[in-house]
Amino acid sequence: MRSRLDDVGFPPEQDDPAAEQLILAFDELASNALRHGESPVVATVVAGSGGWLLDVSDRAAGVMPAPAVDRDPAQGGLGLHLVARLSVAHGWYVDGSCKHVWACLPSEQKDRSPALV
Repeated sequence: MRSRLDDVGFPPEQDDPAAEQLILAFDELASNALRHGESPVVATVVAGSGGWLLDVSDRAAGVMPAPAVDRDPAQGGLGLHLVARLSVAHGWYVDGSCKHVWACLPSEQKDRSPALV
């Protein structure tokens, strides 16, 4: 993900700490889809002025994403909680046979043109 951000013009030397939060949220949502969903898993990231839109889909339309409750943090399962804390908005929906889990993350860069990452 970091190399792809570099490819579309958001190199690491640009001071955008939100890019690191995006990478973390991307990793959490993608790993959840790979672990609990069904192939294919498709991730889309759109960068725009003031933020990022992250959408991860899989074919497990009947499996609702549910945050872990009363679980020892050492056992994992905190990814959705983490994404909720990092994002300004998040959710999920079903479109046909695909489940989409999405999050909007803020960025300090207000002059960025929309770009598909």
